Amino acid sequence: MSQPTPQDVSISTKPAVMDGLKGVVFTESKLSFIDGEKGILKYVGIPIQELAENSTYEETAFLLFHARLPSAAELSAFDAELKKRRAMPSGLTDLLRLYPKDLHPMHALRTAISSLAMFDSSADDTSQSGKLEKALNLTAQTATIIAALFRLQQSLEPVAPRTDLSHAANFLYMLHATEPSPEQARLFDIALILHADHGMNASTFTGIATASTLSDMYSSITSAIGSLKGPLHGGANEAVMDMLALIGTPENAEEFINAKLEKKEKIMGVGHAVYKFFDPRSRVLKEYAEVVANKHGKSVAYSTLEKVEEIVVARLGSRGIYPNVDFYSGVVYSDLGLPKSYFTPIFALSRVAGWTASIIEYTHKNSILRPTANYTGPAEAHWIPLEQR
Repeated sequence: MSQPTPQDVSISTKPAVMDGLKGVVFTESKLSFIDGEKGILKYVGIPIQELAENSTYEETAFLLFHARLPSAAELSAFDAELKKRRAMPSGLTDLLRLYPKDLHPMHALRTAISSLAMFDSSADDTSQSGKLEKALNLTAQTATIIAALFRLQQSLEPVAPRTDLSHAANFLYMLHATEPSPEQARLFDIALILHADHGMNASTFTGIATASTLSDMYSSITSAIGSLKGPLHGGANEAVMDMLALIGTPENAEEFINAKLEKKEKIMGVGHAVYKFFDPRSRVLKEYAEVVANKHGKSVAYSTLEKVEEIVVARLGSRGIYPNVDFYSGVVYSDLGLPKSYFTPIFALSRVAGWTASIIEYTHKNSILRPTANYTGPAEAHWIPLEQR
């Protein structure tokens, strides 16, 4: 029987396309459980609300790395490991000084994380123990890098990390050169916990895809940061603050939202690819945003967000569209003295634990990610000499 020639091969039968890979399961994970219909998020089975109320970022990072809570001794040792790794290489500080002062912080962060590999003699160690070492380094040093970038862009000298402060408190100290209040440190700690992991989101998937080729951890996290930068992912919290500036006051909210809906334009901080009910992280952040707002006499920004939420839920809730984690995070970050351009880098500061934990988990039984695409080009074509085209 003769073999078919290329023109005999039918390409008409095609598998179903899942836009954006939505609903496609490519692996198993013990780290995050999400029920979008009910608005549930758990890390290793623990509701995010319990972790926000009782845990710390350090304990949450251990939970993600090891898929269990630590003992007191283990948590103490883990905390000490992170603290001793906080200082970034001096050569990297020299590089940061060369960055343009008007560079977007996410461009700067992506380049700095990639550069860390140059100062790690074991950067290409892709063993499981090697990846955990890199995860600890990245979790500790990403905070130091972001704080240094912020200060250098303000023509200020970077502040060296301290080892007597928590991860959250130390970051705020390095940022402002003053020790934060216990209230500020705890508020930031909660924000870090809420952003530490979130299933197979775009940046986590991107990091895993890079790691699946057996590339190094620094390359993988650089890839994840590039994905996070997009306004449909980590950049959304900046866009919420831009939206608030356009609305101005609560009295203008309804007209603004109606105009957006009439034009079928996106309302920033509203809707989620997974959640069809309130994002549980947004509920926790709203609670703390309200505390902050009351401290300042019910800020206009918070009151405006409350009004926008009321309108959105009334108009769009029946379609499963509710505020997400980005909706209230901006006003919380602003109260902590964090500039809008640094909201997304701070997202990365938190999510680096989830990224590296997911990479370690996936590559334990690694399979290179190689999806396919339905070919929609011509069934048959031939090369034509240039003079005949």
